[in-house]
Amino acid sequence: LKSKKNVEKFWYAIYVRSKGEKKVLVELEYLGVEAYLPLITRLKQWSDRKKKVEEPLFRSYVFVHIHEDQFFTVKSVPGVVKYISFEGKPAIIPDQQIEAIHYFLNEQDDHESIDAEKLEEGQLVRIKQGPMAGLIGRMINYKNRSRLLVQIEAVGQILSLNIPRSKVEPVAQNIAD
Repeated sequence: LKSKKNVEKFWYAIYVRSKGEKKVLVELEYLGVEAYLPLITRLKQWSDRKKKVEEPLFRSYVFVHIHEDQFFTVKSVPGVVKYISFEGKPAIIPDQQIEAIHYFLNEQDDHESIDAEKLEEGQLVRIKQGPMAGLIGRMINYKNRSRLLVQIEAVGQILSLNIPRSKVEPVAQNIAD
């Protein structure tokens, strides 16, 4: 009977050398490690031209979905500096936070408009349906559109998502305190 600890996979964030994210991703995939490097397309301006380039959403971070017995394999990849840790142990990143990153990157500008009459800026809300169901974030107003801020705790980053009002509900204040 195998130990559940070795069978279950979790997401972890690894810190890698500056501008080495793509190389580390290729090496991890070559070794059969499930890895995720969120990329965002940005328009770069040079003196003579503009060009769209894909850059890491979180500089110097790559996410790995691994079993505990794969820790050393990941750490031995050239360019990997360390695991992001909490209290001396690699910090587990909840699946929902990885899904939030996917959702953020797949977000389209043509979302239905959001009726935010009953939501106040800064209020905690929970997504009640869809692939992000259960995720809690804070409502903000941005360019006359209501958006949901979701914090990816392990890497200290915040994502801003367009979420239709019909898919969120207020969170009781005592839950947030």
